[in-house]
Amino acid sequence: MAPEGSPSSLQAIRYTRGSLQLLDQRLLPFQTAYLDVPDVKAAWTQIRDMVVRGAPAIGCTGALAMAVELQTHKGAGTEFSSVKEATDYINSTLDYLVTSRPTAVNLADAANKLKAAAALAAAADAATPSSVCSAVMDAAEAYFVEDIASNKAMGATGAAALLAAAHARGRGVGGKLRVLTHCNTGSLATAGYGTALGVIRALHEQGTLEHAFCTETRPYNQGARLTAFELAHDQLPATLICDSAAAALMASGQVDAVVVGADRVVANGDTANKIGTKSLSISAAHFNIPFFIAAPTTTLDPHLPSGDHIVIEQRTHEEVTHFRGIRVAAEGVNVWNPSFDVAPCGLIEGIITERGMIPKTKDGVFQVSSRERGKGGGREDGLLNSLWDENTEREYGTRVG
Repeated sequence: MAPEGSPSSLQAIRYTRGSLQLLDQRLLPFQTAYLDVPDVKAAWTQIRDMVVRGAPAIGCTGALAMAVELQTHKGAGTEFSSVKEATDYINSTLDYLVTSRPTAVNLADAANKLKAAAALAAAADAATPSSVCSAVMDAAEAYFVEDIASNKAMGATGAAALLAAAHARGRGVGGKLRVLTHCNTGSLATAGYGTALGVIRALHEQGTLEHAFCTETRPYNQGARLTAFELAHDQLPATLICDSAAAALMASGQVDAVVVGADRVVANGDTANKIGTKSLSISAAHFNIPFFIAAPTTTLDPHLPSGDHIVIEQRTHEEVTHFRGIRVAAEGVNVWNPSFDVAPCGLIEGIITERGMIPKTKDGVFQVSSRERGKGGGREDGLLNSLWDENTEREYGTRVG
């Protein structure tokens, strides 16, 4: 099962009911291999070890792993003696999954949606353990399929927003944009198409992309290994740069806009993303280059007031001291290796979601609220326009819905 429109050769997740496989992204671009995910414990390990990465893909993986667990190890519910036993097991298992990567909020979002599906099914007349498990499996599969539609909506909105912001600053070559991105936010980080890379794909599809630049994204090299791989695969005009070259590239006048993804966007718009994102936001502000975030509503976390409250994951020292298993750093040196940093809301031009642009106040603070995330286990069409205000529509000129 693959979401419609996802390129099969860049499919990060393969799923049929009872079977889940993940593309081992640690081996790209040199080797393409899929690993089986037979149960939730295997999913936890593979998420932690970055077999799969990218906040949307992590959320999809967690949801589908829960579905596989119920189908193959719990007889689709027949192994439970009561509805309560089934729901308790589902809830505790989902809580365990969330501990694999604490910063990316999509995994917690997927868990909450599946818990809500279980609770709703359990409250129904004549509920059975099998009906509860079936509802959770259906919700997990819907979460997966909806991701590609969300990404394409983001691409359309984001392309219009980048063009408007760049042109307002007199930027763009013949109406086309040169866009810089960071880390990997494409098909390999999602169910398909991508978030920030989806915006770049949308620009290319409509003939308004002049050139894409991607950073190598040290120390794990997601840009060099994965984003460059996707750009070359799609035959987009693209150039790979060192992380430390980004400011110089901007100074040379070769960047019209920056768009990156997100692992968590909090109530004021502060955004946690791959380490190096803060530096890009500061450099973009210095050179008057619009800096955008592209994030599905599943990445929004209105419960945290600011980026100061985001827990930043520390990664293993070996990611910095070693290259492909060989030590390249001096023995005895200490290592500080945060996986993420936080771009402050005041430096962000706009936050692109599948429902439109999040409103921003005149003092530079975004208005991320619980409305944007939907309720329970799914999205509601009536909320599609809740992010969009008249000022935003005047500035960017388009909306999704």
